[in-house]
Amino acid sequence: MNLIKYRYIFFFISTVLTIVSIAAVFIYGLKPGIDFTGGTLWQIKLTNTDLAQTNADINEKIKNVFENELNVKNATVYPESESQSYLIRIGHISEEQHQQYLTALKNKFGDMEELRYETIGPTIGKELKGKAVWAVILVILGISLYVAYAFRKVSYPVKSWKYGIITLITLFHDVIVSVGALALLGWKFGVELDTKFIVALLVIIGFSVHDTIVVFDRIRENLLLDSGRKDLKEIINDSVRQTFVRSVNTSLTLVLTLLALFFYGPLSLKYFVLLIMTGTIIGTYSSIFIASPSLLFFRNK
Repeated sequence: MNLIKYRYIFFFISTVLTIVSIAAVFIYGLKPGIDFTGGTLWQIKLTNTDLAQTNADINEKIKNVFENELNVKNATVYPESESQSYLIRIGHISEEQHQQYLTALKNKFGDMEELRYETIGPTIGKELKGKAVWAVILVILGISLYVAYAFRKVSYPVKSWKYGIITLITLFHDVIVSVGALALLGWKFGVELDTKFIVALLVIIGFSVHDTIVVFDRIRENLLLDSGRKDLKEIINDSVRQTFVRSVNTSLTLVLTLLALFFYGPLSLKYFVLLIMTGTIIGTYSSIFIASPSLLFFRNK
């Protein structure tokens, strides 16, 4: 496998993925969940199946209950087809109001099952949003500084701090592509950005840097053992070849586990699992085909 020979193809693929991801964020945007905006997210399932089957406009009827009978403005209601339930999003309400609204819905539609109920005040939501952004930024910077320190004994032909810079670029690449995927999921399926998706991004960062360090460490070992007999191109190719099977098998094991969770796990974690799976694949790709060839680019530049 001559990795260096095709490095510009890999760089081109990553550039396209990055541009498409950024475009998706600007065009479709990210749908912030109540964790960041404050409000109430309520999921109900009608137990009266006849009513659910014969009323195609049940979605609009639920919205009318909130707007006309309960005087709740800007209520958003949309169906969740897989669980045959309805997601309701309104402003922050108290427990007393929760019970009042629940009674009104039961009077209108009969017995129902509450699958999910979350309410967060706007102040807490704003605080969580700020902390989430800083968490991602500080983790990426912290990992990059650690990598630069860990490779301090390797200064030729690539200086140690450049390993940290390459790791920083690789992690930003993985996060941007994952965020782009989240924007597409939000546009297509109404998936909202909440704290669990921030956790997913941190998991992706951790797994990606793990793969990157494995390859970098083998390059470091080969540089120390080679003593100048081979050029950097050959050393990178040899190192990637030596770690390729390990990296792919490790990622494949995780992807198979995530596939099982995606198809048989709880519905509430479906898109969370999908995002981690997407990030795992992208992170493995970037660790092997972007981070390693970038060493040659940084050496030359």
